[in-house]
Amino acid sequence: MKIGPYRLSSPVYVAPMAGVTDAPFRKIAREFGAGLACTEMISSEALVRGHRESFRLMDLGWDDRPVSVQLMGGDANVMAEAARMVADAGADIVDINMGCPVPKVVKTSGGSSLLRDPDRACRVATAVVEAVSIPVTVKIRLGWDFASRNYLEMATRLEATGIQGLAVHGRTRSQRYDPWADWRAIAEVKAAVSIPVAGSGDLRTPSEALQRKLESGVDAVMLGRGILGNLWLVRQTVALLNEGETVADLGWADQVALVRRHCDLVVAYYGPERGSRLLRKFIAWGLHGFRGAARLRSMVQSVSTPDDIDRVLGEALAIDPGARIPEGELAETAASCEAA
Repeated sequence: MKIGPYRLSSPVYVAPMAGVTDAPFRKIAREFGAGLACTEMISSEALVRGHRESFRLMDLGWDDRPVSVQLMGGDANVMAEAARMVADAGADIVDINMGCPVPKVVKTSGGSSLLRDPDRACRVATAVVEAVSIPVTVKIRLGWDFASRNYLEMATRLEATGIQGLAVHGRTRSQRYDPWADWRAIAEVKAAVSIPVAGSGDLRTPSEALQRKLESGVDAVMLGRGILGNLWLVRQTVALLNEGETVADLGWADQVALVRRHCDLVVAYYGPERGSRLLRKFIAWGLHGFRGAARLRSMVQSVSTPDDIDRVLGEALAIDPGARIPEGELAETAASCEAA
């Protein structure tokens, strides 16, 4: 499939996730075959004002091409200026976030708040399209709430602004991440527009991704929460969708080695002090899924140096991984680490 002039190597996207899809994460995802990886969401207001962290989020020095940079905001003029800055920084694609449900984003008229105002959403998209020569894409949800599921109106009107790709998460803003994503609605969007469409929501195994792609007719699948602690899912999904091949899950030693690879990249990118702290949640996610991990949680929470990382991963290799723990406990583990 193509977005603008770019032919993607696979129909597997990595969703932009705040605090997750930084340069090291994207690097591994692309090594595993992802056709497109997007930066973390960047506030257009912060970028235009010269906020230092916004420029760090826009650092593309480690990325394979093409690479997409996602912007958030509800002011058309500011979004246009931010898009020009993104293009000047070397982005291949600008993505507009019209789906983030987080209150602090919504209250700024960005993210999924734009679903309540299609006119404003189209003004933003038009301004960005006219501001840059690179392709512009948009990510949406199905609507603000169940009573206002306006995904078909949003999709067709956004296409008319000149965007060259659309990603659809199969929930409304009010649903956040429950209940199950509505892939029939995603299929309706695909049938209603001529631009490439990526579908997102509840893709936790390669077979689920293949089934959803075939049933909905989407051009690509977008992996999100399913790859937290399981970046190998990218490789497995690419193999199944591109070559029809089944790639086995990683054994325990290989899973720990993948966590180690991620740790090495994060420390190299951010430095030993900041990198080690940022790795706490990633280590916990990467080691979840077995009962022996419970006693490592306190160690993970106190990781602050590369030596601490070595100690935790050494302990992990020394234990019997045992049986996988219930899904509820996995969610609790991830939530506790996120809070850290």
